Amino acid sequence: MKKTLGLCMLALVAAAPAKAAVLSVCIEGSPEVFNPQLTSNGTTSYVLGQIYDGLVSVKAGSSDIQPALAESWTVSDDGRTYTFKLRRGVKWQSGEKFTPTRDFNADDVMFTFERMMKPDHPYAKVNGGNFITFSTKLADTLESVEKIDDHTVAFTLKKPLAPFIGIMAHQSLAITSAEYADALSKAGTPELLDREPIGTGPFRLEAYQQDAAIRLAPFEATWGAAINDPARTPMLDAVILAISADASVRLQRAMAGECQIALYPNLADRQMIEESPNLDLVQTPVASTGFITFNFREEKFKDKRVREALAHAINMKPLVDLVYDGMGTVTGAVIPPSLWGHDKDLGAHEYNPELAKKLLAEAGFPDGFSTELWAVPVSRPYMPNGRRAAEMIQADWAKIGVTAEVVSYEWGEYITRARAGEAQVGMFGGIYDFPDPSQIPNNYFTCDSSGKPSPSNIGAWCDPEFIGLMNEAGAVTDQAKRIELYKKAQEELHAEVPAVILGGADTITAVAKNVKGYVPAIFGTSRLSGVTVE
Repeated sequence: MKKTLGLCMLALVAAAPAKAAVLSVCIEGSPEVFNPQLTSNGTTSYVLGQIYDGLVSVKAGSSDIQPALAESWTVSDDGRTYTFKLRRGVKWQSGEKFTPTRDFNADDVMFTFERMMKPDHPYAKVNGGNFITFSTKLADTLESVEKIDDHTVAFTLKKPLAPFIGIMAHQSLAITSAEYADALSKAGTPELLDREPIGTGPFRLEAYQQDAAIRLAPFEATWGAAINDPARTPMLDAVILAISADASVRLQRAMAGECQIALYPNLADRQMIEESPNLDLVQTPVASTGFITFNFREEKFKDKRVREALAHAINMKPLVDLVYDGMGTVTGAVIPPSLWGHDKDLGAHEYNPELAKKLLAEAGFPDGFSTELWAVPVSRPYMPNGRRAAEMIQADWAKIGVTAEVVSYEWGEYITRARAGEAQVGMFGGIYDFPDPSQIPNNYFTCDSSGKPSPSNIGAWCDPEFIGLMNEAGAVTDQAKRIELYKKAQEELHAEVPAVILGGADTITAVAKNVKGYVPAIFGTSRLSGVTVE
């Protein structure tokens, strides 16, 4: 596999001009899709974050929301209407099948959101129409989007939503081109909108070899360069995103100089990076939560006693210490310790195998049962080593008579299958894209008003009490009241045990010493604009 990747890298780099400033980044997986609306996957967001812009963004290395395609915004006195003034003179990228004839304007914002809002929109069902972030955060709250003029758009909510501006910074709500979509529709190829991206960001897609590498070229006319913002200006002649699923392989390639940035190396390899003469260890505080979730489509997992038994059977302290390499925290709270709203008094379920056996017997499984335990195949702050964690859980469950087969797939397939409801016990998790506690609870543990689970709610747990508390917390602006409601929601999740919280840790990145200007994002997507290679 390493040899194949190397050959693909050479093929993609060969097109670069002599002595070009080429940055190679070793990433852990292929993008699911090339449209941000259809994903909440971190790997995909990292790629698309170089190509697309949203109305607002999170400033690199901080939690501050800053203008992007919107220069400014105002909020009505009742907290329901947000009016955005759009940036003028923003250019769209070109592609083999499209050359723009106009700049970014309100029509693009309208197209982007109407595609997600209106079931009868021509693009609503294209490529599945699974708008993950919109469905979980805005679908039940957003009343209308109105074009006031070419450079003004108003969003009206059914009720106030405290984290609205933060939500708008999510990469999955980046703006897509209405003119490009119209051209593709007329050509009879609307599906290409999500496969051949056209954005306004600092880089454009030049080539992609699936499961091997992605080549990005600088978009010289990007608006960041036009306003002389170094952090939004491409400083490189090319970016190669080399795909290596194995964290050890990514680090080896960085050590060998094959890539200048290696994402998500194993936490246990910190010392190796620190001792390298060519690499710097960059540690970034991130808010993330990992967990295993029980599939409520399975009859046995509908019985709370079964879920409680499996939770009590896991010896959490050694698991967290080993898997998170001493950087994790044992907790039963779905909101991580690094965010306000975390319930520090909510501990993990007590390790008690005898109680677990008793609960299983009461539920009709005195001899245990067999199940699948899915392990994430990539390294993430919320789960640095999914295989190791799964094997430790597997061993703990064996002590109470539960046989767990550890299952995994390539990351893109894993996500697709898990979201299709195939995981009996699924390992999953998320990294906060904006500094508000609502994101992960809403993404992974809620259902819409019709009872349909959010796309990342792979266990299909729909609890009215939990959903009601989350909705109420999102509708008030008083932070103390929101904290109170979020704590109640966390207590409800802990009591009902739809999942077992595993934790999260800071992320580390291996960065070559000759790379300057790379600032990993605390929230959202790390951008490669402003980065140079000496």
